[in-house]
Amino acid sequence: MSLLGIIVWIVVGIIVGAIAKAIYPGHQRGGWLSALILGIVGSFIGGTLATLMTTGSLAIASTGFNILGIVLSVVGALIAIFIWQQVAKRA
Repeated sequence: MSLLGIIVWIVVGIIVGAIAKAIYPGHQRGGWLSALILGIVGSFIGGTLATLMTTGSLAIASTGFNILGIVLSVVGALIAIFIWQQVAKRA
């Protein structure tokens, strides 16, 4: 993966984190910064899943900008926010 691909995933992750925070029901702990970081994590997870689904390979590769990657990034960010909420609740 190129440096440009990583930068694109980070930027998309920030946007995805904002979308996931708006979609996720209830009050989230950690504020916007944690949601944006979790969005970046979700973006990497979603991008990797999109690559797996389109190429059949687990290698992290740039498959281009596609809707499947964005949707899976939002889903990954929602899952990451859910897990973060569960961990933060116990602490």
